[in-house]
Amino acid sequence: MTESRLTGPVRIVGVGLLGSSIGLGLRAKGIEVILADASPTHLAISVDYGAGRPATPGDRPQLIVVCVPPDVTADVVAAELDAFPEAIVTDVASVKVAVFESLRDRGADLSRYIGTHPMAGRERGGPMSARADLFVGRPWVVVDHGNVSYQDASAIDDLILDLGATLVELTPEQHDAAVALVSHVPQVVSSLMARRLIEAPHASVNLAGQGLRDVTRIAASDPELWVQILGQNAQPVLEILRGYRDDLDRFIDALENMDAPGARRRVAEELFGGNTGFERLPGKHGVDRRYASLTVMVDDRPGQLAKLFNDVGDAGANIEDLRLEHSPGAQVGLAEISVLPEVLERLTDELAARGWRIAG
Repeated sequence: MTESRLTGPVRIVGVGLLGSSIGLGLRAKGIEVILADASPTHLAISVDYGAGRPATPGDRPQLIVVCVPPDVTADVVAAELDAFPEAIVTDVASVKVAVFESLRDRGADLSRYIGTHPMAGRERGGPMSARADLFVGRPWVVVDHGNVSYQDASAIDDLILDLGATLVELTPEQHDAAVALVSHVPQVVSSLMARRLIEAPHASVNLAGQGLRDVTRIAASDPELWVQILGQNAQPVLEILRGYRDDLDRFIDALENMDAPGARRRVAEELFGGNTGFERLPGKHGVDRRYASLTVMVDDRPGQLAKLFNDVGDAGANIEDLRLEHSPGAQVGLAEISVLPEVLERLTDELAARGWRIAG
């Protein structure tokens, strides 16, 4: 057990995926964690999983982390500030301007509150999906509003560092604009694309490959939660969606008359723009670096992936990223392995010599 920065106790209000994951991560550091939730069932499950103990009268937490839906975050933060006048309070809601303005307008003690937002999650929610390592290496935004002393705010920094996340400082407005681009609009686009599948012929859906699965993966997210998020961050989302609509209109205009002068060039430029934007995405460990990839055919039998990983390691290569795809109706899967470009040829030859079938 590595030494923790926080002294604790830490009170967590709301023990869904994020709240329970925070609890598990802090308990792994030996920090006392107090759990509270409106749902007795969720609370009992989170306690059983080891995320902390139930709240009791007389608790005096050092830090309170509010992990409730965004439409009630301000209410719960305000209540916690009143109930625990010695504690620092933070929240993990995915929108920050609306929460801060609500607390300011009701006269809450902002000298003990800073909003935060861990950029981590899973498609499945609830305490049963929680993981102690959910935040490791992930950005965790701290939204400073200038009303908290550095000494008081240090407890929130300690929380983030204890959980292995990377601290990022933004204003509330910068945060909401950023998540509109990298999280909220992608959710809308993914959901609308998945909606096209509802009445699609069964034979068409059966042809779906990894590309469609990548685009629609987050479409399985909770609609009720996303109505709350989008409602509280509508303006930044609208600005991006209007620009996206303009992009679609240009693309549609070109496709409607591909024989018109410049139409193919316009399509090519829009697609190339996607290449350029994609290259700005941070790669492994936050470094803008592209990797080479090879696709290996893997029999659908126990132990095959473990054997592949061992063979890659024996060849002196490191797997930088991995994607798996199953072939419909076939007892074989495709493992797309990303590696450093300089080891690609050697690894391909080595795997082929060991009997692996390399696609393409």
